[in-house]
Amino acid sequence: MIFPATSLDLSGERFSVAYRIAAAGLEEAMARAWGICLEQTVEVPDELLADDDIRAHVVGRIESLDEVGPDRFAARISYAVETSAFELTQFLNVVFGNTAMQPGIRVLHLDLPASLRQHFPGPRFGQEGIRALVGVWDRPLLCTALKPVGLGARDLAALAYQIALGGFDLIKEDHGFSDQPFAPFTERVAACAEAIDRANGATGRRCLYVPNIAAPADRVRARAFEAKRLGAGGVMAAPGLVGWDALRQLAADDGFALPILSHPAWLGTYAIHPDQGVAHHVIFGQLPRLAGADATIFVNYGGRFAYSQEDCRGIVSGAQGEMGGLRPIFPVPSGGMTLDRLPDMAHFYGREAVFLIAGGLYARGPDLLESAREFRRVVERLG
Repeated sequence: MIFPATSLDLSGERFSVAYRIAAAGLEEAMARAWGICLEQTVEVPDELLADDDIRAHVVGRIESLDEVGPDRFAARISYAVETSAFELTQFLNVVFGNTAMQPGIRVLHLDLPASLRQHFPGPRFGQEGIRALVGVWDRPLLCTALKPVGLGARDLAALAYQIALGGFDLIKEDHGFSDQPFAPFTERVAACAEAIDRANGATGRRCLYVPNIAAPADRVRARAFEAKRLGAGGVMAAPGLVGWDALRQLAADDGFALPILSHPAWLGTYAIHPDQGVAHHVIFGQLPRLAGADATIFVNYGGRFAYSQEDCRGIVSGAQGEMGGLRPIFPVPSGGMTLDRLPDMAHFYGREAVFLIAGGLYARGPDLLESAREFRRVVERLG
């Protein structure tokens, strides 16, 4: 059968996605690109479509196809903005829904027109907003993670107090903290928020406490608002666990209005294979920003994870490059960050970054306060 011919009233506005396609020659690459056009929109064979507005406008459109290496091709495919339903969940579905299950296809970049971008206001604070909250404008920011999972609320608060007193700008929780019985969420957040507030009172600085709000879907928002009520200065969430739209909802909520840090847990598998999945630039740069995160945590090159300098540059580009007027957000490199590596990190990332140092801080010795002060002195010299 052929589906009935249909006439549609569409705006003509389109967004585009850049893909890299593995193929043995241009003919195969063109066939695979056309397969993406169909799969990501109508999901029916070409021969079932009438010569109508669905074929002309709803089906994805190959805008360019270029050879970029041996058996590798770059395709730019555009889609009618209406296919997104102007919802983040459906937008992601159009970008890489069923095609995510095809080998040899990788999402490289997203390009959104203003007509679509206006439905996704993105980060509320971004880089400038976070700098205004902590009162630091002339250097990279310092962040650490409270560790390890298993400590009680009182012990975690004691660590937080020493680190805040030592001059760190943000203190987030490890992504493994949730609502475990050894450190229940409300007890833990209240204790740590009070400790950091006390340290701020002593120093005159404005260190932000950022608890993890990972929770079942029906509790994420409540946990975020509970954190705010208890004195948190921001929250952290892993969109790979709680969903991208959970970030978007919080960022857009005027009643919440705290910075959001995006954590990469569960997302690495999307990016790790160079020929498929989603490029680091998108999964850790553009998507957190589109969803409303104000900073994006990712693993740094040269640490215990196999990320390259090219991967990290891509993330910075996604976090800070032009994206339809969205505020730039902080890249937050982590993993293997030590005092000795800070000069190299400052040279590579520049001033507009947050250096997340956890193991490297705790490993310097028993005097956590002095270790924190030492990191602060070094980063101030680098600024």
